Amino acid sequence: MSQAQLAHPELSDSYVSLIESGKRTPTPAVLELLANKLDCSLSYLINGVTAEQMEDIELALGYARLALENGEVAEARTRFAELLGNSNLAGLTALRQDAEFGLALATEAAGDLDQAISIMLKLREEELSPERAIEVAVALCRAYRESERLSEAVEVGEQLLSGNARQPWNDLLVELAATLLMAYYERGDMLRARQFAAELLNAADTLGTPRSIVAANWNASLVARATGHNDEAVTFIERALAVQLEHGQPRNTARMRVQSARTRLRTGAQDPMSVRNVLRAAITEFEQTSTSTIDQAVLYLELACAEYMTHDLDSAAEHAVASRNLLPEYGHVMGAEANLLLGRIYGEVGRMEEGRRHAAAVEGWLSPLPDSRRSASHWYATAETMEQLGDADGAVDAYQRALACAGL
Repeated sequence: MSQAQLAHPELSDSYVSLIESGKRTPTPAVLELLANKLDCSLSYLINGVTAEQMEDIELALGYARLALENGEVAEARTRFAELLGNSNLAGLTALRQDAEFGLALATEAAGDLDQAISIMLKLREEELSPERAIEVAVALCRAYRESERLSEAVEVGEQLLSGNARQPWNDLLVELAATLLMAYYERGDMLRARQFAAELLNAADTLGTPRSIVAANWNASLVARATGHNDEAVTFIERALAVQLEHGQPRNTARMRVQSARTRLRTGAQDPMSVRNVLRAAITEFEQTSTSTIDQAVLYLELACAEYMTHDLDSAAEHAVASRNLLPEYGHVMGAEANLLLGRIYGEVGRMEEGRRHAAAVEGWLSPLPDSRRSASHWYATAETMEQLGDADGAVDAYQRALACAGL
């Protein structure tokens, strides 16, 4: 069919030519006219995909998302990958980006942080909607933080949150800011974290939405506890959990329940036996949601700490090992914490040599990390543990490492 045949009598030949060359965008009425003349569906004319194929793609995407939400991480990862192998998805930019982002989240949840970061970096190179750009930034900042790549996490967060072009506060930006706040906290920049937490709480209170209130209070609680403001920490986490239980998604509800128990345990606001029971019940909740392997490692480590405090040493050792085994095979402070706890457990039962071996293994987890306040505190804890286990030389070395991390 020639341009003249397609155009006649409603359109001009030149107008059809301009549409074909991409210099004109046809109106919905013109698109419908052309689809009728070409005897194809409007969907096929716009996307190169039939309505039936579009329906199949959207259905497959829905199943993949549902698998991720239900904690079926391997299934979700497979479904998203299969979707991206569908040639019909190539011309559907928004749906393809949805599938790639879903694959990144499933990959992160499976604990493959490097691959998740790679997918998100590639996605960021494309033209994204403002909302999708923030969602990708939140996930990328979180993945960098969980990988202990804190400078990169801060850079991602600050890039969108600073400058004159920044959007007004909304739920997604508050979530990004909350993720950035945790990067400040874990990097040991406590003064900036404390100031930023106050800004974030004000922004959330102004918005007044459940999502922003949860994100701001949850992370402000961590900063408050780290800076010795224990009453504030408990108040913030209680507020976040109350709102989350009423409005939140299962994954974040599970994570926050653990954070609440952790705060209460470490501030002395609740006895270890009660906290232990809450954390044991949380295991089932974690298994039924799309919590990441890092989230699961946090749960098992906190449970091990509570069990250690209640003198249930066998269970504490079992869960400390479970936590450590879920972590990536590179420097991670939780791996150090798990080994320190194991060192103390074996020391308590008189198995000093095994205890010293676990304490010495901390070096493998901490050495790859940059010097920071957080690393200094873990080296200091390692030194104290080694002293208790009778390893004086190891303790001296660990104290020296703590001083070096603190810049002394």
